[in-house]
Amino acid sequence: MNYDTYFADALARLRDERRYRVFADLERLAGRFPHAIWHSPQGPRDVIVWCSNDYLGMGQHPKVIGAMVETATRMGTGAGGTRNIAGTNHPLVDLERELADLHRKEAALVFTSGYVSNETGISTIAKLMSNCLILSDALNHNSMIEGVRQSKCEKRIFRHNDMAHLEELLRSADPDRPKLIVFETLYSMDGDVAPINRICDLAERYRAMTYADEVHAVGMYGPRGGGQAEHQGATARIDVIEGTLAKAFGCLGGYIAASAALCDAVRSYAPGFIFTTALPPPICAAAAAAIRHLKTSSFERERHQERAARVKAVLHAAGLPVMPNDTHIVPVFVGDPEKCKQATDLLLAEHGIYIQPINYPTVPKGTERLRITPSPYHEDALIDALAEALLEVWERPPLARKRQSANSRPAGICRSNDSGHTLRGGLYSRSAPRAVEWRSARLAPTDRHYAARLDRYRRCARLHWPAVRGRKLWRSNPPVWP
Repeated sequence: MNYDTYFADALARLRDERRYRVFADLERLAGRFPHAIWHSPQGPRDVIVWCSNDYLGMGQHPKVIGAMVETATRMGTGAGGTRNIAGTNHPLVDLERELADLHRKEAALVFTSGYVSNETGISTIAKLMSNCLILSDALNHNSMIEGVRQSKCEKRIFRHNDMAHLEELLRSADPDRPKLIVFETLYSMDGDVAPINRICDLAERYRAMTYADEVHAVGMYGPRGGGQAEHQGATARIDVIEGTLAKAFGCLGGYIAASAALCDAVRSYAPGFIFTTALPPPICAAAAAAIRHLKTSSFERERHQERAARVKAVLHAAGLPVMPNDTHIVPVFVGDPEKCKQATDLLLAEHGIYIQPINYPTVPKGTERLRITPSPYHEDALIDALAEALLEVWERPPLARKRQSANSRPAGICRSNDSGHTLRGGLYSRSAPRAVEWRSARLAPTDRHYAARLDRYRRCARLHWPAVRGRKLWRSNPPVWP
């Protein structure tokens, strides 16, 4: 029997559905982010990365690199074992203290990744509460869904950010039954945020625990980088805050922050914590350095928001189908997996712009998109080049846009997956977004020649910048580290 046939057939199905993923071989350049080297089949090429989750560029910060190098030189590279067997190194203990302080909690517990912290954290917490009922947002990340599944507890899925539906489910539950509400504070594909205080109001009213995933918000929101919970003034109201060290903090690992009793119980019962090697000391020291820096420096957060606002404004002005939100995520709607892959292939091969296509199962079928993540170091010239490249790619068959009404607003897209979680990959279908007010000019998608549209967007950019939301633009090269 040829067992490889099973795997070849599975891969063939992915290719037929245009869902086969190709990884780009990238070499990031410390001190030059977002510039990188793409090791293409034809040889190395310089590219600009527009989809990194190193949101603030902290992976290249001198303090972070310095902490890692110094610790590796002093303590070596590996942890030497699990947390129970020689792996609880001092930089890891220091990191957990920093995380507990960041979220104003009694304790924190570090895991090997954000995925593991959700999968293990949710399942262990729910198992430790007899007859626990889990109430999960329909758009929660796969790691949270797996945590719910592995808990083997009863689950009820509430419609995304629908507080009336959540209250209905809470009201129908036994008042004396343990209940755990799990949700994300910022949803990374659409870029929308959770109404945290309203969720906490319901949790208090119906005596439920709250578990908030801050993976795409921690470091980037709040006066000290405590995430959307801090930004919305709800940190003290959330029972468990989960986060990552691999995005805004530029390192690796995940964590939960909660009461001392809860963290100690997860430490003592969670297989995903007990039976795996601890994070190495250099990683822990680097992450702690990033957290300490972002607790006191708001420069990166402010610059990041200003860059994201400018990217959205320029792409809107160019008539591209940007899915609107109030956060740093910039999704550009495509709606077809093959076209999405073609667009990103053209951007990379012809323009040196790397954006990974986002297809099913990350988002529902029919809601495929480009997910653009500006950083503090994407300068004006790079943003202009991105807009020009996207316009050029969008003009090509079969990606060319159809004629649209300037004020069209397509309906939302909702589906369900096999876990009962709703898949709502985006609020907008293939048509372009509504025309937006940009000071005195009304900029709407048109069907004029590409050069005319490009000229219009450039004129608008000149006329209506240098201010976005009252912030002054940085016109210089990458700023000096504060």
